[in-house]
Amino acid sequence: MPSRKRILIIDDHPLFREGLKSIIAGDPNFVVAGEAGNARSGFAMAERIKPDVALVDISLPDESGMQLTRRIRETLPNTRVMIISMHSKIDYIVEAFQAGATGYVVKESAAGRLVQGLHAVTEGEYFLDSSISHEVVERLMNSPVREARVSDSGYGRLTPREQEIMRMLAQGLSKSEIANRLFISVKTVDNHRSNIMKKLDLHSSMDLVRYAAKLGLIDIDLWKG
Repeated sequence: MPSRKRILIIDDHPLFREGLKSIIAGDPNFVVAGEAGNARSGFAMAERIKPDVALVDISLPDESGMQLTRRIRETLPNTRVMIISMHSKIDYIVEAFQAGATGYVVKESAAGRLVQGLHAVTEGEYFLDSSISHEVVERLMNSPVREARVSDSGYGRLTPREQEIMRMLAQGLSKSEIANRLFISVKTVDNHRSNIMKKLDLHSSMDLVRYAAKLGLIDIDLWKG
């Protein structure tokens, strides 16, 4: 029997990591060789165990998953990276592939698509959690790298976690909904919101929505009655 492909999970949510491990354990072709809750320890573990695939969350507490993807690919060219994210906007997907990822799965559909994606990327294919073809992904990767719309200096001062929470607030999620999704307390969400508003000099929830829409983080049409 061929040796099992070794998977490294890098995600800051312990319960979600457990869920991924349970899914992967159901396929005899793969084994979870390690896990980490932040980019620093994840990169160190990747260097040590040299996994076949690193599953990387975009929103890590100490560094963007996009940046981590670039570092892994530069240092370990034989390790493939599959992004596991709650975001499905095309901007994130394009950036992920341009950073060197060869797969992208939305967290909500991980239970049904993760193993399929692992098979694809370990066989040298691209995998996208949609019907977009290999050729389309190649065109996206080969298209000129444009400046991200998210280039505002204030937004750049937010931590990865603050950026994640800001997007969720702008999308209309309540503090309790955010807390449940991120496995943190409502008080922690409230503290992050206060820091976000202070750093961006915003004074109301509608200010936050307008700011996010200006940067292209949300579709303002969703807020039109």
